Amino acid sequence: MNPGEASLIRVGVVGAGGRMGRTVCAAVAEHPGLELVAAVDPACAGERLCDLTVASGLRALADAGAQVVVDFTTLEAARTTVSWAALHGVNAVVGTTGWSPDDLARMEVDFTRSNCLVAANFAIGAVLMMRFAELAAPWFDTVDVIELHHDAKIDAPSGTAMTTMERIAAASTEWAPDPTKHELVPGARGGVGPAGIHVHSLRVRGMVAHQEVLMGGRGETLTIRHDSYDRVSFMAGVTLACTRVAELGRPLTVGIEGLLGL
Repeated sequence: MNPGEASLIRVGVVGAGGRMGRTVCAAVAEHPGLELVAAVDPACAGERLCDLTVASGLRALADAGAQVVVDFTTLEAARTTVSWAALHGVNAVVGTTGWSPDDLARMEVDFTRSNCLVAANFAIGAVLMMRFAELAAPWFDTVDVIELHHDAKIDAPSGTAMTTMERIAAASTEWAPDPTKHELVPGARGGVGPAGIHVHSLRVRGMVAHQEVLMGGRGETLTIRHDSYDRVSFMAGVTLACTRVAELGRPLTVGIEGLLGL
């Protein structure tokens, strides 16, 4: 360790071999306040990544003295990571989505010596998009959410779309009824989320992560759109969370809005 590095926050990344995991590793390694000390991914154990050898198990996090673990994996794998982090007093920054209310309640109980931050989206623009939609909701009569992702995404709707609908529904439940009486193609009007809000999930090769919120009122529409063209768009939020998660003062924080003062 070089002089002055003692204050660096030591970070381990789980799911390091995936496209998002590799991007996280690079962002942590480049951040002046963070130190990448461990990369874990059983699918590519033994490979070299950011001057580290990828490990197969979570034990590598403890061996490296990680203070924060970042997880962008699957829900099943992330549950194991989060439980391990809580047990070992390691702070967790989690981008995996699909958590149930019971999962979140368990985190509230389990994290007694460290903190956990879970967010559906770490892109600053996406967070602002959700906030703008929440502010606009009471002023419009209809709303649809369209989310567009790459063709390797296995869940639908996205976690960002679900969070957006939940926040819009909390801001307003008074929406005009859907006039559709017959769908020529079943499902043409999309899925139905909180407060009857319709959501449409597109999986398009060449895309990364995109979302539109379309609101309509008498004689006008409002379109709020965010586009992530590269996974690097999420890294400002991820590295911010890594630097601040230990200071949050609560076992579980959902979303990075508080870190942005929103």
